[in-house]
Amino acid sequence: MNVLFLTLSSIESVSERGIYTDLVRELAYRGVHMHVVTPREKRKNLPTELMRENYIDLLKVKTGNITKTNVIEKGLSTLSIEKQYLQAIQEHFGNIEFDLVMYSTPPITFEKVVRYFKEHHQSKTYLILKDIFPQNVVDIELMQKGGLMWRYFRNKEKKLYELSDHIGCMSPANVDYIARHNKIDKKKLEIFPNCIYPINRIVRTTKHSYLFEKYQIPQHSTLFIYGGNLGKPQGLNFLLEVSAHFDAGHLIIVGSGTEYEKIRAALKVWNNPNVTLLPYLPKEEYDQLLQIADVGLIF
Repeated sequence: MNVLFLTLSSIESVSERGIYTDLVRELAYRGVHMHVVTPREKRKNLPTELMRENYIDLLKVKTGNITKTNVIEKGLSTLSIEKQYLQAIQEHFGNIEFDLVMYSTPPITFEKVVRYFKEHHQSKTYLILKDIFPQNVVDIELMQKGGLMWRYFRNKEKKLYELSDHIGCMSPANVDYIARHNKIDKKKLEIFPNCIYPINRIVRTTKHSYLFEKYQIPQHSTLFIYGGNLGKPQGLNFLLEVSAHFDAGHLIIVGSGTEYEKIRAALKVWNNPNVTLLPYLPKEEYDQLLQIADVGLIF
């Protein structure tokens, strides 16, 4: 069975830990021939490249910048992805008949790629619905409902739902929301939660004690950590509110995104010694940081 997996998450190696890489490896372990397509942003100044790793084909497609950039560049780059992905897939996977195409949101702009394989390969199609776009952008007031951009993306969203043979949602509430706001056969909707290989909880030891000194973290405090994207969709005003008055131990904030500088400036003004802000870290070092932390935070 040949499966084409489309994502906008940047994957450097299929051996990385993550909700998509873990899923891809599990399917490959079960005998599925996985072909993963991931973006390679312009800022890396590298060409489109096909790699084979652990019996999984990983196609890194040169795209515009879609992360850590302004809204205009991100929008234009996102609109170009369909054409870039389809051209790269036809060039590198042109002799493969795909039984199934899987794709995750964001974005919703894979519609033309999905349609191509549905019509030319009679592929089954599965949407892994993580974000409900453009409604999530309307909710944080970055797009006006009913406006030109909203109508464009809402039309794309409807077409993607129509093309999808199955839609995997994060929760029962997501299933109900999609069914309520779209003319859609509810039979194609199902629960598809995040899936990841669990790792053993490691009690704090001296194994990674150098991190305390490296990042000037007090060794004997209860360590809280928040890590991930630092952008408007994460609702970071609450994180800032917590940071301003944090005195229950030591809070470590790790990540990157459009709101990073806003957070850095606020923390500089408050000068709270109980809060440390760190930029994006390599996965291995971030995992080591998690191992010395006591509490993980979700906002």
